Amino acid sequence: MLAESRARRASRPPSSSHVVRRRRNAVFKHAGLWVFMIAMIYPLIWMGVSSFKPGNLVLSEPGLIPSEVTLENFTEGWNVLNRPFSVFFVNSLIVTVGSIVGNLFSCSLAAYALARLQFKARKVYFAITLASVMLPMHVLVIPQYIFFSELGWVNTYFPLLIPKFLATDAFFVFLMVQFIRTIPRDLDRAAWIDGAGPFLTFWHVILPLMRPALVTTTIFTFIWTWNDFFTPLIYLTSVDMYTVPVALSSMVDSETQSGIGMLFAMSLLSLIPVMLFFVFAQRYLIRGIATTGLK
Repeated sequence: MLAESRARRASRPPSSSHVVRRRRNAVFKHAGLWVFMIAMIYPLIWMGVSSFKPGNLVLSEPGLIPSEVTLENFTEGWNVLNRPFSVFFVNSLIVTVGSIVGNLFSCSLAAYALARLQFKARKVYFAITLASVMLPMHVLVIPQYIFFSELGWVNTYFPLLIPKFLATDAFFVFLMVQFIRTIPRDLDRAAWIDGAGPFLTFWHVILPLMRPALVTTTIFTFIWTWNDFFTPLIYLTSVDMYTVPVALSSMVDSETQSGIGMLFAMSLLSLIPVMLFFVFAQRYLIRGIATTGLK
């Protein structure tokens, strides 16, 4: 009888007061989301508007409606460091693509070894890998700089790229390990019966099934590397080697605050690759996060 009463209540049409309350709650929720969205994108909108203002009006006229519009910030900012800004875009692209290749290569191999191969102290190595995620990056800055300086790699891209080929990004190793563990081991056994060794099993069986995890690694590596400022600032000393974030920081005079308009203009251009990449890859990002259990 209890089930019948519940079914009757569920079949009743909602009362007018209930409908009004539900619509009012929906309006409040959507209004709150709009306020939150505007608060989040307001700095981006302000930067975009300020990039079209003359340099002397950027700080003195903080509103969103400019009294004067100009393109000088773009034309002057493109050659502000005595070289076209496309040089820095190319440098960032080299570092970003190299980092993506390095992470995909090394992290996938390390993850396969930790998830599938049987060897002594495997759990210990995996625990050390997880512990390195919690280690602050700034603790390693001085030892790494001394090490790379002794190798003569300062002012080269080697300190930015070589660690990526050594599976130093433990977050992606953990991500791939969790994904590989969801793949049935029967596929490995079938490959072994056909005579495939560990590497052939990884290359022909495991790697093709890791596409969601690989795409997620690609997206995060692209965004983090393209926006990275601290690491290139330490190792790159020549202007011709600068990446986009380091070049942007060199555009503003700290004493006179000149160049802010050009900084905003070039910052707006530097956001275009990240936004385009995210727009085209967001469905793979959501799918990769969901299938790897990170959700």
